[in-house]
Amino acid sequence: MSDTAEAASSPVLEITGARATIRLNRPKHLNRLQAEDLDELVRLFDRVETDPDVRVLVLTGTGHAFSAGYDLNSVAERAVSASEQQSAGSAFEAVVNRLEDLGVPTICRLNGGVYGGSTDLALACDFRIGVDTAEMFMPAARLGLHYYPSGIKRYVTRLGVDNAKRLFLTATRISAPEMLRIGYLTAMVPVDFLDEEVDKLAGVLAGNAPQAMRGMKRAINEFARGELDEAAADRRHRDSMRGDEIKEGIKAFAEKRAPRF
Repeated sequence: MSDTAEAASSPVLEITGARATIRLNRPKHLNRLQAEDLDELVRLFDRVETDPDVRVLVLTGTGHAFSAGYDLNSVAERAVSASEQQSAGSAFEAVVNRLEDLGVPTICRLNGGVYGGSTDLALACDFRIGVDTAEMFMPAARLGLHYYPSGIKRYVTRLGVDNAKRLFLTATRISAPEMLRIGYLTAMVPVDFLDEEVDKLAGVLAGNAPQAMRGMKRAINEFARGELDEAAADRRHRDSMRGDEIKEGIKAFAEKRAPRF
């Protein structure tokens, strides 16, 4: 995938076979998200979710950064009351939560630095593969901003209490090796190997049973939030035992071939 800059625009969707790619596309501003990008991201997520041929989503950025986060200046300029500021923040939170809840598995291709709210956007993906020159920081404490609760919960459940406190309360930058050490990155690679690593993982995910993955992803996320719908998860488990996917999986295993789901 090329990182060649083009005219700045809202996020761009590309679908190739079983893989969808959403690319943030304001490289001159480090892919900072504008208000109009939020509705577009939700629309693209809906398109990905309803396309039966799409088995995996890759989220990435154009240029040398993944994203500088949400444009807080534009929020402040438009906001004329505390309630409008809250609605703007809630709109970004809703986008991140929608990404986390997508049924298809998601990979964040971290082509560079990740800052502010985009650290949570990336964390909402199932996997994060980043270049070894990447960095991240969460500046909420420097801005006087109390971050929205679902974002804090994601940090805590994905990275642990101590790392969440360190990143939120100190607002210090950390480098790619440290991002890998604390579990923010799934894998770290030199830039020349970024696409190879992403392609490899995307291929694995695209080849697995989509309904089984969708159900297990939902259960894992619910477990992490402390809100598992146990009856629904058990029902999905029982349904899978007599579904078409397991029949094909068992047949492929017996025939020593890759399954065709």
